[in-house]
Amino acid sequence: MKRIVLSLAAVGAAVVASAQAPTSAPAQSAPAGTAGTLPANIKLAVINVDRLVTDSALGKEAFARVKKVADQKKEEGDKLTKELREMEQKLADQGASLADDKKELLQKQYQERAIAFKRFQDDAQRALDEAQKKELEELQKRVMPVISQVGKERGFTLIFNKFQSGLVYADDAVDVTDEVLKRFNTTIAMPAPAANPAAAPSAAAQPKPTPKKPS
Repeated sequence: MKRIVLSLAAVGAAVVASAQAPTSAPAQSAPAGTAGTLPANIKLAVINVDRLVTDSALGKEAFARVKKVADQKKEEGDKLTKELREMEQKLADQGASLADDKKELLQKQYQERAIAFKRFQDDAQRALDEAQKKELEELQKRVMPVISQVGKERGFTLIFNKFQSGLVYADDAVDVTDEVLKRFNTTIAMPAPAANPAAAPSAAAQPKPTPKKPS
């Protein structure tokens, strides 16, 4: 299975129409201007990748693991938030009556706790993003062979993601990478045109040698 940019551009208009169908669209002729780059007939299909994540058994398991990480980080964040609010309230209630050194110490502790909370938020978001990325990559690795198998069995040429318009399956017959690469390599291998040299003086314009007189 190969992903190709050129095919995306060539059948983009056809994909818009085919996205209205739940599974597939009728075979269509290659769009104008693409002769020689696509087969005469291409069979398109669309797939709702979001549903694969939310409705599949593996997707639900992956979502549950990500949610577990999110719930854990939320619980830790709620605890830190409560501590900050308690310190804020203490400063508001007792700040005026505290000695300057004790008030300064309490303010310093609050600032340190606020910085730690901000650091926790950044770390928690990073951990959640990494967990989600890991689960989605694993899910994609498991589902791509199934998409490819369905595409081959049902004779689809291209399968697109319905909502992101991303190519998720392509028949090798529409992959023109080798042809483009060959032509590109041939083009850059050709010597560049030589610069036009300054016009040399013509033979008529050149002075003729003076004949020697007989001795």
